[in-house]
Amino acid sequence: MDQKEKLQELSTKILTIIATYKDGSIQSHPFDIAKDLQDLRDIDTSLYKSMCKKIPSELFAQILVNMPTYIQEEITDIISEQKVAKVTSSMDSDDASELIYNISQKDENAAQTVLSKLTAKDKQNIEELNAYEDNQAGAFMQKELFSVSIEESIGEALKRLKVQKDLNILHDIFHAFLVDKENKYIGSIGLEELILFERTQTFQEIPEDKIEHYSFNDKEDISDAVSMFDNYNLNSLAILNSDSKLLGRVTHDDIRNIMQEQDTKQLYSLAGVNDKAEEEESIFKIGRTRAFWLSINLITAILASLVIGLFDATIQSLVALAVLMPIVASMGGNAGTQTLTVTVRQMALGSIEYDDAKKTIIKEVIISLGNGLIFAFVIGVIAYFWFNIPLLGFVIAISMIINLVGAGFFGAVIPLVLEKFNIDPAIGSTVILTTVTDIVGFFSFLGLATLILL
Repeated sequence: MDQKEKLQELSTKILTIIATYKDGSIQSHPFDIAKDLQDLRDIDTSLYKSMCKKIPSELFAQILVNMPTYIQEEITDIISEQKVAKVTSSMDSDDASELIYNISQKDENAAQTVLSKLTAKDKQNIEELNAYEDNQAGAFMQKELFSVSIEESIGEALKRLKVQKDLNILHDIFHAFLVDKENKYIGSIGLEELILFERTQTFQEIPEDKIEHYSFNDKEDISDAVSMFDNYNLNSLAILNSDSKLLGRVTHDDIRNIMQEQDTKQLYSLAGVNDKAEEEESIFKIGRTRAFWLSINLITAILASLVIGLFDATIQSLVALAVLMPIVASMGGNAGTQTLTVTVRQMALGSIEYDDAKKTIIKEVIISLGNGLIFAFVIGVIAYFWFNIPLLGFVIAISMIINLVGAGFFGAVIPLVLEKFNIDPAIGSTVILTTVTDIVGFFSFLGLATLILL
């Protein structure tokens, strides 16, 4: 299919969705529509802008939350600020605050203009959420929730829920959050449990074993909330202030997005790539960010080369050393990366902390020693038959053991030390580890060769 046919197909599909949209009912999932719009944007920017202007605000709100950050940042350049305000008011508070924040990253004045066009309540909610630090749970919470007074009857509460659902005020309701007269959190009960009780009963009459008490402080780190969702299989979590008053909730979809962002950041960091920079459209900006870590890698590679330079006379005397050096470096680097990846991942999941350092290091060293003994024997035999020099096989075997044990040790130590100093263990660990394993590998191999073979 050529671009013209693709353009026609996308246009027809989106126009059909717009024409058939009524009372919140749509034929396609917002994610699929968002993907089609992105494809349209890549092919024909002017047509993309035209389509965005035609999409009803309520529908566009559902679509925009499924679009990348850079598209949200530029949205005031695509549609009017008045329409952006309508779109924002149709979003849940957490999505609305994120949209305004993203717009402000590119154009602060546009973000303030959109805010000024919102209702006082919507504006207050967004400003409250955006006042939190990026890592605080309050920044991710949704103000819209189903709260009930402990003295209220179940029947009255369910009627109120129905009205709010009909008005499209509440979405994805899993629990009723119980509060007292001062809005202090008491607990929550799942809707599937709630329907089992008589409508005339009050929430105060619900047995204690049916009420859950999971909650989270709005100023705490959201990563700890992620662990709670994983450990307790939660759908939503009440967010409280320091006085135990109910402020909002964090839902499973928010947590899923956070987990994806954490995994992406960790993966990129291990490769020396900035996750935020990779979202940029500018090839220059992406290349500049990657170049920083490549320059660091160049410096560390020079350090390894300096070690080799110390033994240039040894290498000239026995060319076989130059042939075997890459094997020592490669095995050490790969073994270290295995340990590093496992350690960083387990730290991210909360399975390993600094207090567990000794146990973790011993385990990794034992594993590396076992592998070192196996591959030392293999490469020692290969080197002996390859070059017919018995002691050369012995030298590379001992060097292999030293390097793999060192790789296991430093692969565990480096991320644990970085965490101790409040540095993201994923950032820069690979570069540091590669340098260490190269230096240990080259120094042990060439040093032993100098002592034993010459």
